[in-house]
Amino acid sequence: MYEIYETKERIMADNEAEAAKLRALLRENGTFMVNLMGSPGSGKTSVLIKTIERLKEKYRIAVMEADVDSSVDAETVSKLGVKVIQLHSGGLCHMDADMTARGVDRLGIEGIDLLFLENIGNLVCPAEFDVGAALKVMILSVPEGDDKPLKYPLMFTVSNVMLINKIDALPVFDFDADKALERARKLNPEIICFQISAVKDIGMEEWISWLDQKIGEWRKRL
Repeated sequence: MYEIYETKERIMADNEAEAAKLRALLRENGTFMVNLMGSPGSGKTSVLIKTIERLKEKYRIAVMEADVDSSVDAETVSKLGVKVIQLHSGGLCHMDADMTARGVDRLGIEGIDLLFLENIGNLVCPAEFDVGAALKVMILSVPEGDDKPLKYPLMFTVSNVMLINKIDALPVFDFDADKALERARKLNPEIICFQISAVKDIGMEEWISWLDQKIGEWRKRL
């Protein structure tokens, strides 16, 4: 006789429970958390910086920078004058709800209105784990190609927002933004898309205005 125990199912169930607890804690504190995901080099930190610059006068903002190692991003973001903590995953390719909750506890969110988690850079593992965020945002950069929804479908399925970044590079790369969105919406008809260039400051106002509106709607429901 032997038993089959599906460990991944148990891990995912435990994670969902932890995510629900963290989501409730954040809601009780009035903290809107954004889970920002994307490949290495997609421009997560650049998008984050430009977004914070526009919103930091309106909201008390904090950031959790997650990486396998280093503190480069935390050092960069801290120059904006917002509260920052660097989270090292110990080699793991994603943040889960428990790791995020520990980061929140260490950071301290009393008085924080808006919290960003810059997740570890890849399009696979972070998509699998709910971290208790109010909004899941993924970045697809033009140099990566418009076929990524075909190759990494879960990321596009679970995300609320797709930011197509580096559109200033469209003349250089074989990237069809309409095709990328069509492929993403076959997986997730509700996904919201903004075409931006964080470096050139193209399309950022539209994205940030939308985010500001969503935060306001969320706060009204508290």
